[in-house]
Amino acid sequence: MPDFNFPEQTQYYRGKVRDVYTIKDQWLVMIASNRISAFDVILPHPIPFKGQVLNQIAAHMLIACSDICPNWLISSPAPNVSIGRKCEPFKIEMVVRGTLTGHAWRTYNTGQRILCGAAMPDGMKENDFFPMPIITPSTKASEGHDEDISGEEIIVNGLATKEEWETLCKYALQLFERGKAIADKQGLILADTKYEFGKIGNEIYLMDEIHTPDSSRYFIKEGFDERQANGERQKQLSKEFVREWLIQNNFMGKEGQTVPEMSESWINEISTRYIELYEKVIGEKFIPEKLSDEETFRRIVEALEF
Repeated sequence: MPDFNFPEQTQYYRGKVRDVYTIKDQWLVMIASNRISAFDVILPHPIPFKGQVLNQIAAHMLIACSDICPNWLISSPAPNVSIGRKCEPFKIEMVVRGTLTGHAWRTYNTGQRILCGAAMPDGMKENDFFPMPIITPSTKASEGHDEDISGEEIIVNGLATKEEWETLCKYALQLFERGKAIADKQGLILADTKYEFGKIGNEIYLMDEIHTPDSSRYFIKEGFDERQANGERQKQLSKEFVREWLIQNNFMGKEGQTVPEMSESWINEISTRYIELYEKVIGEKFIPEKLSDEETFRRIVEALEF
């Protein structure tokens, strides 16, 4: 994907998986690339149609949750492109967990019962539901690894005021409940997810993507209880399978470790699983679209003339 140069462009940022262009210091053009990251490392091979999958799920979910809180999205003029309002971001990620999964389970399994200030009850098994969803925020690192942080530390360190933190928690939990309800209709369980927020003036906006396979973990609802009772692995839709493959191949993003070779069949399998998640979460057939760079540029410029 080329570096575009849009009329009245004031800034450009290349993230792990997105290219973000600022227009007039007021608007963002966010292009979801086919890059894939895990353990805060960009893997060496792009995944076909991943950008379209992420962008279209995020746009669908932002619209479906727009009554809960303001969000940044204005339009999506191309399959992998969203245009929206530029916000001043909070430098934290609001991670909401409904189940003891992933990082929470790895922490729990070491004997710890507090994660980011949130208590985790004794006697839980991997993937068990928490009595109530918990919020386990992390710092949003511009480089390197995000770090766990508690709500109390967020306020003390000035990352949000007490009032802002309370609003962020309220929005995050309401969004998670809506995400769970949407997933439930599709035969899925939203296990955990993350949200990012920012401000325009004094108003808090939901930013970035929501309820996508890069930001969320879904379990298949059918047979979930039986698998839990029998101590079996849960069937899930997320990019955790990529992380697990990396771990099996001795890579966790640590110094001195090398990203394992990705075969063409493995790259295609990742793409297939992203498309499967799209179809399961949205409940519609995925229609792959490949636009030329020229057509993508034309659509974005036309959309910016609002």
